[in-house]
Amino acid sequence: MNLMTYARRNVFRRRGRTILTILGVAMAVMIFSGIRTVVASFEAGADAAAKDRIATRHKNSIVMLLPKRYIDDVRGIQGVKAATWAVWFGSKDPKKRTPFFAAFASDHESWFTVMDEMAVEPAALAEWKSTPNGAILGDILAKTLQVKPGDRLTIQSDIYPGDWEFKVVGIYQATRKSVDRNSMVFRWDYLNNDPRGEVMRDKIGWVLTRIDDAKASAAISKSIDTNFDDREDQTLTMSERAFQLSFLGAFASVLKAFDVVSAIILLIMALILANTIATAARERTHEYGVLRAVGFQPGHIVGFIVGESVLIAVLGGLAGVLLTAGLINGVMGPAIEENMGALFPYFRAPIGVIALALVLTIVLGTLAATIPALQASRRKVTDALRRVD
Repeated sequence: MNLMTYARRNVFRRRGRTILTILGVAMAVMIFSGIRTVVASFEAGADAAAKDRIATRHKNSIVMLLPKRYIDDVRGIQGVKAATWAVWFGSKDPKKRTPFFAAFASDHESWFTVMDEMAVEPAALAEWKSTPNGAILGDILAKTLQVKPGDRLTIQSDIYPGDWEFKVVGIYQATRKSVDRNSMVFRWDYLNNDPRGEVMRDKIGWVLTRIDDAKASAAISKSIDTNFDDREDQTLTMSERAFQLSFLGAFASVLKAFDVVSAIILLIMALILANTIATAARERTHEYGVLRAVGFQPGHIVGFIVGESVLIAVLGGLAGVLLTAGLINGVMGPAIEENMGALFPYFRAPIGVIALALVLTIVLGTLAATIPALQASRRKVTDALRRVD
């Protein structure tokens, strides 16, 4: 009789209790994976940021605007291949087909050159450049708003009053999973030339710059900021990854809370498993006494109990992975991407998260059995034989 054979035969001796424990572990793994997926999805854009692209914003805050003329200075910096700009619009759908979506006005000449992960058909791009109120939408947003190229689209803004009418000239496709497919891009000059945008005339929100050498990003960033040191509006230039993470600043405390909650979930799982193993070990005290009496060593008893605990943890962990794949990746993920694409452009449990959940499950399964196993192995043979539950 070896360790795994003993563990396998014992694991379902109390079938109801074991099944409930496995289900508890599976639920814990799925919830842990779901929470970690939220964190990973928030950070996906930053993790997938282009190495050869940097971002420039106002030195004081992302919400403060820069003069539009700054773009010409940026393009003149040595090492800059191309630069574009955008300004936040703050969009709302009057028909309430979606509660919120990202919309911004950008440079129609260079935006899709610098942001080449937003793929647009050449014909649509040419029409955009010749249509003052042209707009290009992500494929998911177009589906939500029920529009296609050639349709008219009216939206509202939290910043600029009134109804704004656009002509949908194209749909962009994401060539990277981190790209928000729930956004709308329209021409900056359409916003700038409208009287409703008078307060922010000739202003831009941020500059995105593609550089010749990714290794020189720090030096080029410094050159850009130095160029504006003596201006009234100074700048702060950073890697695209840092720029993406700056948007997460408001969610930093939320993400930390998620980390704490995920740890608590695993702790609860360990307690459930520990209770099951402790109960099983107590019920088998006489049996372990018999094993010791016929020659088994204390280490064997430890191995039997820990092996059973790990086996239950593995079964629960695998069940949790199946639940994660079915519910989170198969059902919740596509729904979240379609309805909350601005926050979660890609919502799937990463392989790393699932692997971490399985590893932690095995580790906690081992730890959960440690105390019952040591207690059983240290009990005197005569005491164990006298006890009958």
